[in-house]
Amino acid sequence: MGDLYALDFDGVLCDSCGESSLSAVKAAKVRWPSLFTGVDSSMEEWIVEQMFIVRPVVETGYENLLLVRLLLEIRNPSIRKSSVAEGLTIDGILENWSKIKPIIMGEWDENRDALIDLFGKMRDDWMDNDLGTWIGANRFYPGVPDALKFASSKLYIVTTKQSRFADALLRELAGVTIPAERIYGLGTGPKVEVLKMLQKMPEHQGLRLHFVEDRLATLKNVIKEPELDSWNLYLGDWGYNTQKEREEAAGISRIQVLQLSDFSNKLK
Repeated sequence: MGDLYALDFDGVLCDSCGESSLSAVKAAKVRWPSLFTGVDSSMEEWIVEQMFIVRPVVETGYENLLLVRLLLEIRNPSIRKSSVAEGLTIDGILENWSKIKPIIMGEWDENRDALIDLFGKMRDDWMDNDLGTWIGANRFYPGVPDALKFASSKLYIVTTKQSRFADALLRELAGVTIPAERIYGLGTGPKVEVLKMLQKMPEHQGLRLHFVEDRLATLKNVIKEPELDSWNLYLGDWGYNTQKEREEAAGISRIQVLQLSDFSNKLK
């Protein structure tokens, strides 16, 4: 009996937080130029540092732009346009992002698709103009490129990242080629639907199914779907999650909390 692994990308295979934070700052300056007049490099550095801490709340890349602006509003009361910024802390963002996000989207009159397009365009521009520094702002977790290269299991990438960026990083940084039809990126539907599709494919009948993710909320969504009961679920403890989430996951019987060394061994 063989194995099929559906793998999240950011936070499981690749630490892209540096790149996504820098891209988000660039995109935020384009989207809200007036808010960034007078923002100096030390303020930008502070924002990027905080982005590493709040990264676990991000489900889809465009949310990085919202976080950049929210952090700016927290630090600079004179530009505040949202009712939630005053007195908001980093812990407050980590605890309440799902409630905060719709409020600021409404109060700032933002459109999800427009932000997704802008974020993708900033990354494309950066890649086109300076592929080396774009690649260099990402890193694969230790041991992961080799684990992917030598995996005996069938591998799929299931991510909310746009497929072209995942593909570029796999090729350029990890030296790994995964066929395009095995990369399910942003726009291919919710992860639970992708998993349903994968398990129904005739060529996957009889395979043991494994899904590795770093977002606890995503794994909980899978557990809610009886149709997905045959999937083995793993939370990567090296990814974008908090200690509190790891402890909660450890108490859920369906979820195995996985360490990076165990993950690399599993793929081999």
